[in-house]
Amino acid sequence: MPTTAPPAPSQSAPPQPAPPEVPRGLKGVVVTDTVLGDVRGAEGFYHYREYSAVELAASRGFEDVWHLMFHGTLPTAEERSRFTRQTAGLRRLPAAVRDALPAVARATGGSGPLAGLRTALSLTGAAAGFRPLYDLDPEQRQADALAACAVVPTLLTALHRLGRGLAPIEPRDDLPYAANYLYMLTGEEPVPDRARAVEQYLISTVDHGFNASTFTSRVIASTGADLAACLVGAIGALSGPLHGGAPSRALDTLDEIGTPDRVDPWLREHIAAGERIMGFGHPVYRTEDPRSRLLKGIARGIGGDLVDFAVQVEARAEALLAELKPGRDLHINVEFYAGVVMELCGLPREMFTPTFAAARVVGWSANILEQAADSKIIRPSARYVGPPPPRPVPAV
Repeated sequence: MPTTAPPAPSQSAPPQPAPPEVPRGLKGVVVTDTVLGDVRGAEGFYHYREYSAVELAASRGFEDVWHLMFHGTLPTAEERSRFTRQTAGLRRLPAAVRDALPAVARATGGSGPLAGLRTALSLTGAAAGFRPLYDLDPEQRQADALAACAVVPTLLTALHRLGRGLAPIEPRDDLPYAANYLYMLTGEEPVPDRARAVEQYLISTVDHGFNASTFTSRVIASTGADLAACLVGAIGALSGPLHGGAPSRALDTLDEIGTPDRVDPWLREHIAAGERIMGFGHPVYRTEDPRSRLLKGIARGIGGDLVDFAVQVEARAEALLAELKPGRDLHINVEFYAGVVMELCGLPREMFTPTFAAARVVGWSANILEQAADSKIIRPSARYVGPPPPRPVPAV
């Protein structure tokens, strides 16, 4: 029996107010207040709370910055020791997750450890009994966040090794975050200067304003979902090549250029074709990316032919981009020298973006905790531009 069609909207109803005009990609739109940090693109400066992120990377350890992001202060020596012991004790996987990882690695092997991390982190949250943020007090939310951050390097390195037919390596409580990450990846205690280089990279990428993955994590947190769900969404955003997926691609560019005599011809050809040069340009910075400046210094401290070649390509790319794309202010971003540093430290390229995630999980979690304190769900609007409704539904 046919149903009666719903009435059309009343012609006398007041018109809906037009949504505000906003730029594509929400560029420059302020959506909330935060105490966690900011990016000042015109100045080439970014900070974690009240401290320069670059200065923190130059002078502090990863656990210090983790403490700062979660607790709001840099730790004293006693607080650092206590916090390091606390987080190191959370690195081991629940038995159910450890048993499931071989199947996860097989299923996601072609996509790499970052794809596996999405599944593994969901399993970890379920096995650990993570409950919706909405139902937790601040202390339990932070406990879940500490547990998730501590276990991410264990998951990533286990998935990587299983994907190569190797047994996972259990974490060590006596090694700092970065050194333990490299140990679980290779099975060997890392050389101190390489461990420090990776630690400085990790610190430099902990947080960076309301980037796509951080905003994603906060949107999910605003629904009251559990912490693992928030992080899984952030990981999905990070996997995109326009966000965290570029460090290995920037290094692939150096490989493709190959030799010094090919630098100018290769760059001119690709710039003229309108192709993006991976490792150059940033949606916020109009100066050199301060993270890249830090990583360039670290790379030069290690030295070698790869570093010399990267410096040459950087100089020529900057010059040619200025010549062929005047007014665009295209400079190197964090991915360019991040790939160089990680290559020098022995990380396989498929672990470049996962290593980014091993740092950014702390920044995501700090943002999730901040968002969870606000009960307002993030629910923007879209402007409908299709055919005007309502139209009669045609008969079959």
